[in-house]
Amino acid sequence: MVNRVVGDEDIIQNSECDSGLDPQKVADGDFDEDGRSKRTGTVWTVTAHIVTVVVGFGVLSLPWGLAQLGWLAGVATLLVFGIITFYASSLLAECYKSPVTGKRNYTYMQAVKTTLGGKMYMVCGLVQYAIVTGSIIGFTLTASISMEAILKSDCYHKSGHDASCQFSHRPYMIGMGIFEIFLSQVPNIDHVWWLSIMATLTSLGYSFIGVGLALATIISGHGKRTSVTGIEIGPGITPAQKIWRMFRALGNIALAYSYSLVLIEVQDTIKSSKSEIKVMKKANMAGVLITTTLYLSCACFGYAAFGNYAHGNMLTGFGFYEPFWLIDLANIFIVVHLVGAYQVLAQPVFSAVESQARRRWPKSKFVTEEYPVGIGNKTLNFSINFLRLTWRTVFVGLVTSVAMAFPFFNEVLALLGAISYWPLTVYFPVNMYIAQKKISPRTIRWFGLQLLNFVCLLVALASACGSVEGFGEALRIFKSPN
Repeated sequence: MVNRVVGDEDIIQNSECDSGLDPQKVADGDFDEDGRSKRTGTVWTVTAHIVTVVVGFGVLSLPWGLAQLGWLAGVATLLVFGIITFYASSLLAECYKSPVTGKRNYTYMQAVKTTLGGKMYMVCGLVQYAIVTGSIIGFTLTASISMEAILKSDCYHKSGHDASCQFSHRPYMIGMGIFEIFLSQVPNIDHVWWLSIMATLTSLGYSFIGVGLALATIISGHGKRTSVTGIEIGPGITPAQKIWRMFRALGNIALAYSYSLVLIEVQDTIKSSKSEIKVMKKANMAGVLITTTLYLSCACFGYAAFGNYAHGNMLTGFGFYEPFWLIDLANIFIVVHLVGAYQVLAQPVFSAVESQARRRWPKSKFVTEEYPVGIGNKTLNFSINFLRLTWRTVFVGLVTSVAMAFPFFNEVLALLGAISYWPLTVYFPVNMYIAQKKISPRTIRWFGLQLLNFVCLLVALASACGSVEGFGEALRIFKSPN
C-alpha cells in the first residue's frame, strides 16, 4: 500500500485505485482524490445518461399498455411508477458514498456488497448482469427491426399499402454488431457523454414524431374507440387473456422506468465535489420528469389514435404509413438512440470485467498496457488495450449471435424486466438505505419502506406471470407452420 498526501488532509489510498496511475498526476489534478481519471460530469450530462437509458425502445409500445389497462388505470400506473422510480433512485443516490469514511462505491454491485454483504452481492450480480445483457440483446434486435421498417415504409409508399413488402432484419443485426465493436473501444462511460446527449435528442425526436402523428390522426377524425377500462372482453379476447394482458402491461411500464441498474455507475461520472449527491438527485428529478412527460404523451395520444387495438410499436407496427419520410426519420432516430443506450448499459459490464482482470494480473501488459494510436507524427487522443479489444469484441459478437438466434427475444426480455424491476429498482435501494441510515425496525418509516417493497414485489410477480404467458404464446406462434 502506498499513501500520498495531497494538500494538508486528503489521503489517497492507491490500493483502492486499480488503474496503476502515476501518483504525481493525481497531485497535479489529472485525477480525482481516489486516483481515478478526473470526473467531469454535470447535472446535464447525467440527466442525458438517465434519459438515454430510461427512454428505450419500450416508449412506443406504451399505447398498447394503455389499451390493456384503460384510461384510468393506465395513466395512474404511469404516474405511480414514475414516483416510485424517482423515490427509490434518490435512496440509491445516498448509497454512493459511505456516510462515515466518504469512500465511493464505483458500481451498483459494490454498493450492495458494502452495505448488505456478500450473499446479497452475488444475488444482485446475477440479476443485474442478466437484465443488462438481455436489454442489450433487445437493443440489437429492435434497432434492426427499425432498419427493416425503413425499407418497408419506402416499399409501401411506392407499391401501395397492400403490397407484400418482406425484408430480413438479420443483416442489420450484423451491421449493428460491427458498429458496436468499434464504439465499445471507448475506455469508459464518461468518454461517451456525447453519445448519450445525441441519443437523448434522438429519443426525444422519435417520441415527438410518434406523438405528432398520433395527434394528427386524432385531429383528422380518424381516432379509434377507447374506454375507461381498456380493451373489452368479448370476441377475440377471453377474461383470462384480459387479465394476462393487464399484468403484462404493468411489466412493460415497470421495465420502461428501469434504470437503477446503472445509476451508481452514472453517478460516478459526476465532477468530484461535496454536492455530488444533490447533483444526482437533481438529475434524477429532471430525468424522471422528462421521461414521464414523454410516456404520458406517447401513451395517451397513441391510445386515442389507435384505440383498444393499438399496435405493439406505433412506428414499426405500421399504424402510420404517411408521410413515409417522417416515419423513416423516426426509425433512424430509434436506431441512433439504441446505439447510444447499448453503450451506456454495456460500459459498466466492460469496466467490471476489466477491473477484475487488472487486480488479478497487475503486471500483464496484455491487461494493463495502453498503446497510443497516431497518424504519422500526430498522436490521437485514443489508445488500444488488448484486453479491451478482445473481450469487448467477443461480448458484442455473442450478444449479436443470440439476438439473431432468438427472433422472439422481446418476450424473454419482458420476463427478465418483470423479474428484475423489483430487486434492482426497489428492494436493494430500500434495504441499503435502511442499513446505511440505521433505521430502526418497526418504526413508521421502516414500515413505510417495507410496504413499498411488498407492493412492488406483488406487481413484479403479477407482471412476471403475464410475461410467461406472453412468452408461451409467442413461442406457439413461432413454431406454428402457418
